[in-house]
Amino acid sequence: MTTTEYTDHHGPEGLLVRGTVVVVPGRGESRATYERFGRRLAADAYRVRVVDPPALDAADLSGALDRFGTALATAAEGTAPDGSDSGAVRPLVLAGADTGALAITALLARPASGGAPRPDAVVLAGLPGRTAATTGTGTWEDELDVRTSCPTHRARLTGDTGFSRGALADAVPEPLLTAAYDGELAVPALLLAGDADPLADRDALHRAAKSWPRARLAVVRAAHHDVLNDLQHRSVAAETVTFLETLRNDLVPVVTVESSAW
Repeated sequence: MTTTEYTDHHGPEGLLVRGTVVVVPGRGESRATYERFGRRLAADAYRVRVVDPPALDAADLSGALDRFGTALATAAEGTAPDGSDSGAVRPLVLAGADTGALAITALLARPASGGAPRPDAVVLAGLPGRTAATTGTGTWEDELDVRTSCPTHRARLTGDTGFSRGALADAVPEPLLTAAYDGELAVPALLLAGDADPLADRDALHRAAKSWPRARLAVVRAAHHDVLNDLQHRSVAAETVTFLETLRNDLVPVVTVESSAW
């Protein structure tokens, strides 16, 4: 169900909600970009709410993050079950893509502030790096090639009137990159990166994954920048659900492989 502020995805009727995921899009994206991802997580009884991309003012990054945090907190609280006064069903996970992922990371790396939500974990997909922060100038086909090789996703982006073409050419504010990559993220974090993403800085991702106390970096073969929506989106959604289930189990893997021929 779409409202003027959010797009919501609910789990199957009759099942208890297993947790809450608030999804934050990145440059150029709309809430419709994550319809497929939201439906997949909701099918496993997670409550999913997709918000609008954050407005990131490089001249006032601190104020922008304050406003972003307040908006996230409001969005999360609004997912509480009817009649509940305890807020979102836990675990509460913030999932972001591109600059949405950077904004989540920068927000949580700051000292706790009153308006920001305190999630139980984060999923950070397609984090852009300093070394390849823009696509430069090019055609729509060039932008699609950076984003995805999935024909369904390409068609969805092309037909989405809410999508802003050319936004990947907008430079990522350096203060945002610094705040995200140089800060410490204390909550469990799943980082998702495509190994064919020209905007990713794999070295920086490895450093972040090693320096943060509870981080996991998963690299998706042949995936591009839109790693949540590329050809491998089923496997990526499954990896995300596995992370959510592991989080519910105190980060102890539910399934371990003792013997395998592949």
